[in-house]
Amino acid sequence: MHLSPPADIFGMDGIIVLVVVVLVLFGSTQIPKLARSLGSAQKEFKKGLDEGAADDAPGKPGADALAPSTPPAAVNPPAAVNPPAPVASPVETNGDGTTRPPA
Repeated sequence: MHLSPPADIFGMDGIIVLVVVVLVLFGSTQIPKLARSLGSAQKEFKKGLDEGAADDAPGKPGADALAPSTPPAAVNPPAAVNPPAPVASPVETNGDGTTRPPA
């Protein structure tokens, strides 16, 4: 069995098979819609890139309007709402119910 290098996988025969598979899967009516939507998506993407580059231009008036003029204030963590309760010293009880301090 002879295996071809990866670059030879899609020759002329492979491209023809690929086109036939795409036609069978999507149908001839869906392919123009798919191509149209891909073209409009590409156009919107390029438009967004151009608008982003124009917003970042240093000489554009109003470009500094979004930049903060003062640094944000430091945020302190919230203080504990309830301090922990003090631990009571252990108390031992005698067999008759009276208490005595621990030994």
